[in-house]
Order: sequence, then C-alpha cells, then structure tokens
Amino acid sequence: MPKQNPAPAGADLFSAEAERVRRREAPLAERMRPQTLQEFVGQAHLVAPGRLLREMIEGQHLHSLILWGPPGSGKTTLALLIARSVQARFVHFSAVLSGVRELRDVITEAKQQLKYHGHRTILFVDEIHRFNKAQQDAFLPHVEDGTVVLVGATTENPSFEVIAPLLSRTSVLVLEALKPEDIRQLLQRGLDDSERGLGNRKLRIDADALAFLAEHARGDARLGLNALEAAADLAGTKRALAIDLPLAQEAAQHRALLYDKAGEEHYNVISAFIKSLRGSDPDAAVYWLMRMLEAGEDPLFIARRLVIFAAEDIGNADPQALQIAVAAKDAFHFVGLPEGRIPLTQAVTYLAAAPKSNASYLAMCAAAEDVKQHGPLPVPLHLRNAPTPLMKSLGYGRGYKYAHDFEGHVADQQHLPDKLVGRRYYQPSENGAERDIRGRLDAVRALKEKNRPS
Repeated sequence: MPKQNPAPAGADLFSAEAERVRRREAPLAERMRPQTLQEFVGQAHLVAPGRLLREMIEGQHLHSLILWGPPGSGKTTLALLIARSVQARFVHFSAVLSGVRELRDVITEAKQQLKYHGHRTILFVDEIHRFNKAQQDAFLPHVEDGTVVLVGATTENPSFEVIAPLLSRTSVLVLEALKPEDIRQLLQRGLDDSERGLGNRKLRIDADALAFLAEHARGDARLGLNALEAAADLAGTKRALAIDLPLAQEAAQHRALLYDKAGEEHYNVISAFIKSLRGSDPDAAVYWLMRMLEAGEDPLFIARRLVIFAAEDIGNADPQALQIAVAAKDAFHFVGLPEGRIPLTQAVTYLAAAPKSNASYLAMCAAAEDVKQHGPLPVPLHLRNAPTPLMKSLGYGRGYKYAHDFEGHVADQQHLPDKLVGRRYYQPSENGAERDIRGRLDAVRALKEKNRPS
C-alpha cells in the first residue's frame, strides 16, 4: 500500500518521534535526508534564490511536477520539502508496488481530507514511467480537479515514458547528477553530524579517501552515504580512528552493488536468470526475475529474453513454450506493473520446468554457417517456379514432385542445393515433444525410400 501520513507533513513526517526512529533504524542516507531547503545540496538551477522550485516552496504555490533525474539526485527529498513547506499530506506511491486499485483508495482519502480537514494531498509517484498508459490516464481527472497535486519522479525521459495529457498538466523539472564537490559536502556532513549522522564515532576521513568515495558515488548521494557508512563500520571493526584510502576502497567493494541497467551487474544478473531457466530451476529463476524487477529493470527487456529463451533453449521440445512467452509479453504490456509481474512469473516457472532442446537453434547456426561458407548456392531447377514460357524452356519446375500425390504425402526429391545434398541441420532430441518429431522424421525418411523409383 502507498505510504501516507494522515496529518500535514510538518506535524507528523518530521516529528521528534519519527526522527528518533530514523536515527535508530534507518540507513545513513535516509537519516541524512535534508529536512530544510537550506540543507539541500546541488540542483542550484532549481533551488537557488529566484529559481522556480525555490519560489514554489517558499511561496507555498502548489502545482503538479515531473522530476526527471538520475538516482540519488534529490527527487524524493524535493517532494518531501514541498509537502512540508505547504503543510500538505504526503503520500508516497510506488509504481512498482501499487496499481489503480490502490490509487482509488488514495483519491478517496484525499477527497475526505480536503473536504473535512482542509488538508491538500501531494501524491508522490516514484518511478512514474513504470505505469502504463491506462494507469497514467487514471491520474488525469484528479490532477485536473485539484484533488491531488502530482509530483512524479522518473529516471527516464518523460517525453517517451509519460503520456502527453499528463505532461501537459505538469511542469517537467530536470535534475542533474550531483557533482563530486556536492557529494563531498554531504559525506563530510554525514561524518560530522552527531544527531543524525556518524559524529558520535569521532572518526576522521583522509582527503584522498573522501575524494575517492565522492567520485565512486557517480553523482548518487545515496550511494555515497551508503559507502561512507560501510567505511565507518569497517573502521569500527578494525579499531581505526580514521577512514583512509585503502579502507574506503575496501568499503566500496563491500557495499551493495547498484543494479545499473548498462553496467556489469546487469549482465551478471540476466546471465544468472537465463542459466537458471536453462538449468530447469524455477526457484532460482523467479528469484532473479524479482531481483531485476525490484531493481528497476525494464520488464519488457525481460519479456523479450523469455521469448528468445523459449525458442532457443526449449524449441520443439515444448512448442507451447514460445506461445506462453509471447502471451506473457502481451499480458504485461496490457496490465503494466505491479500486476504484470504475475504473468511474467507464470511464464518463467513454465519455461524453467519445460523440457529443453536447442536442436532448432543448432540447426539455425549450422545452416547459417553453410550460407556464409558457400554463398548463394543455386536453387535446384525442379524447385523453381516457371511463370513464363522462357523459364519453362530452361527447365524451371521440370520434374517437380507434388508431395500430396504420393503415399503419406511424402515425395522423394532433392530440396537442398546440389552442393549440400544429404546435409542434416535439425537433429531432434529425445526430450518432450521432440521425441515425437524425431519419430515423424524417421517415418518420413522411410516413406521417401519406399516412394523412390526403382
């Protein structure tokens, strides 16, 4: 369910009790989330004096926004600061975990809060690009009538991922990856702050270690602070009084890997996913599926890989596998997230449990190699059409045997080019339906022998 605070943000979200819980349990990156605009670092083009977002926050003027920027650039923090500045309810709505049904509940509560208490609702939609067109359409009437102020966050280009009617009703603000000097400032603050940060540990950090962690964060404040916390924990276990460069490097290696859709971890996880499917391990395959979805992988990328896998690794051992993979792709495209995870999981478990054969794939590779090696070999004359008298005079179509005129609808004739006669590309396995296919092809060859002129 979406995260809500029933009272205005200033009365609940930033209460002393919430701060005590945050200090005790939350990661450093969450504890150090800016609580005022003065604490916010970076994005000067939006929050500097006289800039749009600062004027909106300080002037308490609410209108719907799309915040477009990379991870850790401050999208969620800015949404929280907007809510606090106008004493509005803040509802965190995840496109990964919530759907239209949850949205209806939020809208109902927002109407009641506005009618009976005068509290406006800021609906913060994290990863708004993960909603499909129909789901995004559901926001429109409530944004138009002022029931909610929509603040959407996305790491993807809104021009391609957000529907035009919704874009026309919002302002798109572009956030930039934080600069290394911004990250250094945040890291030093996290190390020094005794109330929310690591100040009670009395740790120093060497300049080169601080610079390394700032660069290693790649513009993501959350990653930088998580790495700093890991370094501080390592320093504690080693009874070190300072974080030096080797310790910072060790902490960076131990921290949780970012699932970067263009980086190494992306390829590691998709490799584990495909190999789990190929290894007939549905439990591992579902785990890697959810690992990718929770990390923000494009579900249609996963669906495409399932279609490829069904044809390459299952093939004719279970011809229905390809149909199920395509159906899962279409189903996801139709329903979107979060419900779209269900047909994807159904397809994953089916494909993992299905009998396997790569015979079709190997046939493709072998035929492609002959095409590459021998070039465009001539089509046998008897297989060519002869639509003109000239072609007939050249022997096109002469001697062609119409299969349906023979016993078993099988004629003994050459179908490959002369140079490749006798070549067999497709060798059905003994798995699943391919056992029947192998038997059928053996029967076809026997009929060809029988129908061969003596």
